[in-house]
Amino acid sequence: MTLTAYKWTSDRYHQAIDAGLFVDQSLELLRGELIVMPPEREPHAYYNSESGDYLRHILATQAKVREAHPVTLPDHSEPIPDLAIVKPLGIVYRDRHPHPEDIFWIVEVSNTTLNRDLTVKKDIYAEAGILEYWVINLRDRELTIFRDLENKTYTTVQVATTGMISPLAFPDLQISIQRLTNP
Repeated sequence: MTLTAYKWTSDRYHQAIDAGLFVDQSLELLRGELIVMPPEREPHAYYNSESGDYLRHILATQAKVREAHPVTLPDHSEPIPDLAIVKPLGIVYRDRHPHPEDIFWIVEVSNTTLNRDLTVKKDIYAEAGILEYWVINLRDRELTIFRDLENKTYTTVQVATTGMISPLAFPDLQISIQRLTNP
């Protein structure tokens, strides 16, 4: 007997949410598969909140920092990144989540999901055309930066614990890596 997994489309996923099918369940849609999100522990919540506040302060009105809200990507994916730095489109986000063309960069705060964030999610973000992706590794207190898309793959990977980083979308900004990895 061959087993076939049911693949969700983004539309059917939204219909199921609207119908109340996933009440009190933390899920994200990755390539048509429903992925159960692990419960958020205190360190993750702390780093996510502190990093979000720090980026909001630095970016001011240049961008919107969305904390733990979905983004809609191609290939039936609707991940819920810890931080999505997006165009400040205001009321547009009342009717839809940010799409790839709205996203400056994405940040995942990672501990228990580190392997998935460095592989599966990295590939999904690259395939969607997200120009920059950062992973705050709570285990090693380091920041992994993925950049330079070529054929839907990040070609540059940088790992740092100190220093400053300028996002591709805002080359004049200086963001403290240590402030993200060890606030």
